[in-house]
Amino acid sequence: MKTRVSPNFLCHAIMHHQTKYLISPTCPMHLTSVAFHANGQRDPSSPREKRETKTNQNAIRASQNRTPPFPQLIACTTQHLNKQCTKTTLFLLLLLLLLLLLLLLLLLLSYCTSSSPFSIFSSYNMVLPSKHTPRSPAYLLPCVLALSLFSLTGLLLYKVDDVVSRTGTVVGHNLEPTPWHVFPHKPFDEETRQQRAYKILQCSYLTCRYAAGDRGEERRKFPGGGGECPDFFGAIRRDLGPWMESRITKGHVAGAQRLAAFRVVIVDGKMFVDWYYACVQSRAMFTLWGLLQLLKRYPGKVPDVDMMFDCMDKPTVNRVEYQGMPVPLFRYCTTKEHFDIPFPDWSFWGWSEINIRPWSEEFPDIKRGSQAVSWRNKIPRAFWKGNPDVSSPIRVELLNCNHSRKWGAQIMRQDWDEAAKAGFKESKLSDQCTHRYKIYAEGYAWSVSLKYILSCDSVALLIAPQYEDFFSRGLVPEHNFWPVDPLKLCPSIKYAVEWGNQHLEEAEAIGKRGQEFMESLTIDRIYEYMFHLISEYSKLQDFEPTPPPTSLEVCEESLLCYADDKQRAFLRRSAASHAQTPPCNLKPL
Repeated sequence: MKTRVSPNFLCHAIMHHQTKYLISPTCPMHLTSVAFHANGQRDPSSPREKRETKTNQNAIRASQNRTPPFPQLIACTTQHLNKQCTKTTLFLLLLLLLLLLLLLLLLLLSYCTSSSPFSIFSSYNMVLPSKHTPRSPAYLLPCVLALSLFSLTGLLLYKVDDVVSRTGTVVGHNLEPTPWHVFPHKPFDEETRQQRAYKILQCSYLTCRYAAGDRGEERRKFPGGGGECPDFFGAIRRDLGPWMESRITKGHVAGAQRLAAFRVVIVDGKMFVDWYYACVQSRAMFTLWGLLQLLKRYPGKVPDVDMMFDCMDKPTVNRVEYQGMPVPLFRYCTTKEHFDIPFPDWSFWGWSEINIRPWSEEFPDIKRGSQAVSWRNKIPRAFWKGNPDVSSPIRVELLNCNHSRKWGAQIMRQDWDEAAKAGFKESKLSDQCTHRYKIYAEGYAWSVSLKYILSCDSVALLIAPQYEDFFSRGLVPEHNFWPVDPLKLCPSIKYAVEWGNQHLEEAEAIGKRGQEFMESLTIDRIYEYMFHLISEYSKLQDFEPTPPPTSLEVCEESLLCYADDKQRAFLRRSAASHAQTPPCNLKPL
């Protein structure tokens, strides 16, 4: 009995598989003019085709329950190749390479034995060789082994070079600067190609895998409670408010990727990082170090989480532009017009490029420096020292206030290149608490200098900050700082100085309260803020975090592996230990 299949059935079946496997649903036109049956005699335009419609429909329904031939090949013909297709293609290429290598070995063997390349599979192996059978040359085996070793070594080196050239690192290998804030790209001229490849393989792929020591998997039990958190911790829930109803989905996280420099995924106490762009200087390194210290401080208590980070200054998730779907993006500051989530900045663990030590060392030193001269014996003027060449109109205008008698202010330009050449001897923060008043002016955006200015017991004169970091929400005007009007900059500074000099006790109290606020912001308190921020964020996730296939584990050893000598010293000095008390209790809503 002959089995006949109409061309319409074939076209419908192909369209079924195309729909199921995301191939273009267009049926090739030439198929409509070809007939298929057992003996190849049927004309596709025959009227008999109409009588077979019901049979063809039954066949289509049956085909829907069958797996199509070569499903991986069909799936791999999509326009957007996924990672599985890429791996399949790579496997086929390697298989082809091995087959070519085998053929080459056979040809070499035939050359060395003066026989057919396939004669080794013939009766040569079935009978005993006679005394007249030519023996293989003595160099045959070494020749084959050498060629095999050479080929495998070449293949291995090719694959290693390919992997190394695609691996982003914490110091910026194979990464471009963030396009929204371009900065000079690090050339890595001090490394040869071989040195760079060895470092990337060692630090990114081998260090964490074989690192010894406590990874913090075990949970620790704390005796007693941790007390109540400071009031400014309440800003955590305000920062996460946009996602209270919608929750944070995978779509939200994916939407933040185009604005992020890297992605951090914490699973079971281990941290994985997926790199998108390079960060300026060592910001990424010290930020990730802070997260690793958090995991060490509260082992087994930090929840699984999936977070997108940007390491540059200005917020980018505008509330108007992203009103329909706000995306969660962590950075060092935010504004009232942005959804960006503020996170403790890298300098709390050190800023090696300008010789600013970890916060646990820097604040006590600044406080000691502030006590070298009593408050009333300090210079009765306002003081500012910084870099005005950072696209900051307010800092440029501040230069016009540099007149001690007219405006009561001393304004100094900071040249970090010259300071570095001098060993930062003239830029020590603890030596800059000699004035009764210190001015804070934002730079390109927010500035890390705020915490150092407040740490002196001088009255902090804040020029209407537009940006806010995680702790500045705890500042209160005329309580622990004095506000300055940017529209009347120089006269406003003059008024603050004159008022303070006429009300010494009140002014001194404002300066002391600012210093006390920063003294309460210990590194332990910073870890508590990080812990609660990540915990509250994780509660809003409606998915189980998993490391992306392109991410790599990051541990203390891998960061120390990439760090230079100065960075390594700062990192080790800011290492945390297990907390002896639980985190503070976040106040209920």
